[in-house]
Amino acid sequence: MRIAVTGSIATDHLMTFPGRFADQLVADQLHTVSLSFLVDNLDVRRGGVGANIAFGMGQLGTRPILVGAAGFDFEDYRAWLERHGVDTDSVRISDTLHTARFVCTTDADHNQIGSFYTGAMSEARLIELKTVADRVGGLDLVSIGADDPEAMLRHTEECRARGIPFAADFSQQIARMNGEEIRILLDGATYLFSNEYEKGLIEAKTGWSDAEILQRVGHRITTRGALGVRIEKAGEEPIEVGCPEEERKADPTGVGDAFRAGFLSGLVWGVSLERAAQVGCMLATLVIETVGTQEYQLRRGHFMERFTKAYGDEAAEEVRKHLR
Repeated sequence: MRIAVTGSIATDHLMTFPGRFADQLVADQLHTVSLSFLVDNLDVRRGGVGANIAFGMGQLGTRPILVGAAGFDFEDYRAWLERHGVDTDSVRISDTLHTARFVCTTDADHNQIGSFYTGAMSEARLIELKTVADRVGGLDLVSIGADDPEAMLRHTEECRARGIPFAADFSQQIARMNGEEIRILLDGATYLFSNEYEKGLIEAKTGWSDAEILQRVGHRITTRGALGVRIEKAGEEPIEVGCPEEERKADPTGVGDAFRAGFLSGLVWGVSLERAAQVGCMLATLVIETVGTQEYQLRRGHFMERFTKAYGDEAAEEVRKHLR
């Protein structure tokens, strides 16, 4: 199964504020907010939604095809991704713009405030999925993640026109999209990913109820933080999957991307949706225990030991034979 992962490719600048954002906010002055946070540390990491998901899939041995746009400063990042099992030959390189950049501060309660510079990401709209499909001998699924909004719409429309199944995963871009754009992006999706807050926002912006959305997508997959994930399909009982026990909580950045990487890898392996979600939750747990979105190490023995503890011997035996 060949999966193309579209989405942002970026550098993350991650900072930690030792206090609580909520303590710095004055309720009747939010319309004139002006704050500066003295942070404890700065970590510069590789990131971006598309690259994070592709990296996780590469770690699991499923050789994803990364589709996105990066800057002329991408060569070191490209080498890193290729070294970790990602096909980067369909990444468009800008001649004039830097790779996109995410700047984020996390407080003591793990709340986050971030800004995103698009840079070369704006050129993702120029990428044709047909060219990608022709290069690799066809695509079985395209995961359409947060990216240049025009690129997301274009990729979705091309998938429909060419009959390529797609997953809708607009995450961070949902805040700037209107209801019509969101309706276009999700209608007919094989999978719709969101967290619980985004789920409510999707319904509010589209004007569609949960039941109406379930009629328009194959499966609706909602991540629920420490509660795990719910998978829903119209006319069927939902699948509920819990999270493995965390050893520590270091940094929430990229946890959702890691879940998607594990889930999509499960699809490549051909396991059940429940099993794919379990792999996703296990990978997400590794990421929350690590500072940075691509700094975790996936050691097969350690992964399977914790997976077995969380989900049992039968589940572990099914996954073990696929995990390289």
